[in-house]
Amino acid sequence: MAKNILIVQGHPDPAKGHLCHALADAYARGAREGGADVKTVEVAALDFPFLRSEADWRGDAPESLRPAIEDLRRADHFLFIYPLWMGTMPALLKAFLEQTFRPGVALGSEPQGFPKPGFKNKSARIAITMGMPALAYRWFFSAHSLKSLERNLLRLCGIKPIRETLFGLVEATGEEGWKKRMAAFAEIGRRDARP
Repeated sequence: MAKNILIVQGHPDPAKGHLCHALADAYARGAREGGADVKTVEVAALDFPFLRSEADWRGDAPESLRPAIEDLRRADHFLFIYPLWMGTMPALLKAFLEQTFRPGVALGSEPQGFPKPGFKNKSARIAITMGMPALAYRWFFSAHSLKSLERNLLRLCGIKPIRETLFGLVEATGEEGWKKRMAAFAEIGRRDARP
């Protein structure tokens, strides 16, 4: 049976053509070649409100996000891809995750009040593009955005294993360098497509 892969495209600009889009396309191509069924949720194309209260979070998801929530439930594997903005993920992607990884979708609760994972038996890859060297982000800045997404949300929801791919020095990488990086990311998509 084909693996269902959902790409969550976290670039907040609705105009396509950014590096995150090209990388997601390369990954999708590789995953399809590997036999996976691939869908993409373009967060920037969705119309939804930001959460402003606990009541909003515990209530029903906006109608506009119901198809995305079904895609999240159906997926076996996720690719979350976004540019590093001010050291973290763009606010629109964070708002999307708050709206969709809500109680009754990605989280339930045990009688003692502990979160109950709602996305067990799913895996993920996080890909982040950035202007700085990836090593500087990882070691000097402690990769805090990556670790927060991985530890404070995805693992809490039962998603594992979680792998990561960091694309640093995006402005300094020439055309030949990007051809190699795109080919390598397509190969990662092929590997992630394996059951």
